[in-house]
Amino acid sequence: MKSKTGSIFNIQRFSVHDGPGIRTTVFFKGCPLSCWWCHNPECRSEFNIPQNNRYNKKFATGELLAEIKRDRIFYEESGGGVTFSGGEPLMQPAFLKTMLVLCKEEGLHTAVDTSGFGNQEDFRILAKNAELWLFDLKIMNSAEHLKYTGVGNKIILSNLELLLSEQVNLIIRIPLIPGITATSENIQKIVVFLSSFSHKPKVNLLPFHRIADGKYEKLGLQNKMLKTPGNSQKDSEKLKDIFLAGGFDCEINA
Repeated sequence: MKSKTGSIFNIQRFSVHDGPGIRTTVFFKGCPLSCWWCHNPECRSEFNIPQNNRYNKKFATGELLAEIKRDRIFYEESGGGVTFSGGEPLMQPAFLKTMLVLCKEEGLHTAVDTSGFGNQEDFRILAKNAELWLFDLKIMNSAEHLKYTGVGNKIILSNLELLLSEQVNLIIRIPLIPGITATSENIQKIVVFLSSFSHKPKVNLLPFHRIADGKYEKLGLQNKMLKTPGNSQKDSEKLKDIFLAGGFDCEINA
């Protein structure tokens, strides 16, 4: 399981919301989901032509590692590192594993931000190669998950079970989409699911915001969330309280 090149659509430096400390977030190209609220629609495969453009750049492993290492001083001073995000990094499992190994050899802290939708054997191999997993859990009802993301959640929940059983360093991240994921019923189901494991992960709630509206307009894509209001602090706090009542460490991200 080794790859020398991978497709990346963005590298964001000085990230502070994708794991501990100051981080470099590397956005992998491609995603098997089509979430209504996607903040990175430019990750989609239709923006692959030509092969090297602003939405899709091929990187050799050594070239990408050099880009990551440029900010080593900030990682060391803040306890940060590199986060592999997307899109969906599990769509390029061999390249992801190679980068995780190379970063570990350099003493760099690594995190993977994932939807959890990927080949289970690949996921099993990758599970212990990252020092932190940021797992985006959305909807517990599989039919609703299919409606709003384009895929069911069976594979996702199975891969999450693997991480929970292995007790790896894990943070559950839940996008609070009004009327879709941010309902008491859905949050209660997530609490019940997570409570069935001895390892209780930390939970981060991610309020919905409209920063991607301009991307949809620029790319000529339908924005299904155009008229969706943001979350009120009161409603977000109510959902947080459900996790706190279940004994989970839960925070609302900015």
